[in-house]
Amino acid sequence: MTLNKNYSSRKRLTPVALCGALILTATLSTTLLSGCVVVVDGDKKVTSELSSSQLEKKNRAAIAGLTLGSQPASVLTLMGTPDFDEQLNKGDVSYRVLYYRTQRVHKDGLTTKDECTPLVFQNGELIGWGQEKLIFLNNN
Repeated sequence: MTLNKNYSSRKRLTPVALCGALILTATLSTTLLSGCVVVVDGDKKVTSELSSSQLEKKNRAAIAGLTLGSQPASVLTLMGTPDFDEQLNKGDVSYRVLYYRTQRVHKDGLTTKDECTPLVFQNGELIGWGQEKLIFLNNN
């Protein structure tokens, strides 16, 4: 009796090669499919891994640690992209106001200026923060 041995001419993966291929596939899948996703649409709706309340708490803590005289670049490095960024000039004085969300006023998923703390810079130095500082700036 003669056995047909055509099946033996095909190359088969050894158990070690098969295990290596599975590990490679799993590693690539994990690497390609993982990551932090932050989406900000035109209406300032924010979706991220941080909840709104966690972000507000983080921003309040960061603002509490700021020192007067800080440069905008160091604040941006510490706190990240502001929700709003405004710049104006009054005479020879340049002002920049960065707004960071620190509270929720409306349950609409939008970030508005009344939910933010303004950080006020004069000629590139932090001179204060909060609504009172903004009112002072507007009155002078």
